[in-house]
Amino acid sequence: MGELILVRHGETEWSRTGRYAGRTDVPMTEAGRTAARRLAPVLSARRPIAAFTSPAGRAVQTASLIGLAEVRTDADLWEWDYGGYEGLTEQQISAARPGWNLWHDGVVPGEAGYPGESVAQVGARVDAVLDRVRPLLAGGDVALVLHGHLQRVLAARWLGLPPEAGRLLRHPGTGTLSTLGTEHDEPVIGTWNVPAAVAAASAAAD
Repeated sequence: MGELILVRHGETEWSRTGRYAGRTDVPMTEAGRTAARRLAPVLSARRPIAAFTSPAGRAVQTASLIGLAEVRTDADLWEWDYGGYEGLTEQQISAARPGWNLWHDGVVPGEAGYPGESVAQVGARVDAVLDRVRPLLAGGDVALVLHGHLQRVLAARWLGLPPEAGRLLRHPGTGTLSTLGTEHDEPVIGTWNVPAAVAAASAAAD
């Protein structure tokens, strides 16, 4: 059975400065594009049999830079819709809502196009993704290019945990690689939040 290879998109100006980017299509920085290119040898060595990406431009471009072929976009791989908190930093949100925590307190509705999502709604989306990709793993690795909070929810659901258990996983950095697999027929996290340079060096050593 193959593994799920999770690639968080490369750095954007919003990710660099800590602004929440759910549905805003923020372009990658040059540093983000460089980090993505470093992952190309890793994905080439793994030779995934299928690849899916969030429709966000930063994810689609990352998929191209890491050399994935025949990539399909999947609307369920969009990042958490942060609603009225789109574009804000955690510090700005906490100034208005002291002690605010995304996982426990959720978001407020925003303007048109940013209705916001609960953690349960995000969980339902990643469940749909997993339902589609699990059968493919019988033939080999499957790559997903996605976003930070969504990746944490997806990993929690892979492990059979509730979506809010994603809070227990460290937020993956931009341009990082993680893997989900099985051990003794039980779902496990193989690797988590591996920087592009480290992943590339490991692939070269192998």
